[in-house]
Amino acid sequence: MDFLDTWRAELERLLEEHGAIPYAHGTIRSEVVVDRKRDRYLLVDVGWQGYERAHGVLIHVDIIEGRFWIQCDGREDGIATKLVAIGVPHDQIILAFKHPEMRKYTDFAAALIARASPVAIRG
Repeated sequence: MDFLDTWRAELERLLEEHGAIPYAHGTIRSEVVVDRKRDRYLLVDVGWQGYERAHGVLIHVDIIEGRFWIQCDGREDGIATKLVAIGVPHDQIILAFKHPEMRKYTDFAAALIARASPVAIRG
């Protein structure tokens, strides 16, 4: 098993671990959505809080050309720090939710705009 396969499995474990934390209010549950063929990993909250529908993406990570593109991160401590803790190098993590011009001010990779779109890469 190479590093990328190990990191994929660890990312799934991290999502499962976070998704197992129960909500204190409402009947909301977290669902882990994994598409290994397209390398997409999500943690989605679904349910009800009173009469209001709860549905939203808490975490969304795509792996594109061996790099972890964090599309959305609603964690308090950040999924990027968890990825670093499991051994993913900083230069393999892109904070896609930050504007491309602002990424250079982070501790993570500053990818080019042309590479930012999975549609452009995957067709």
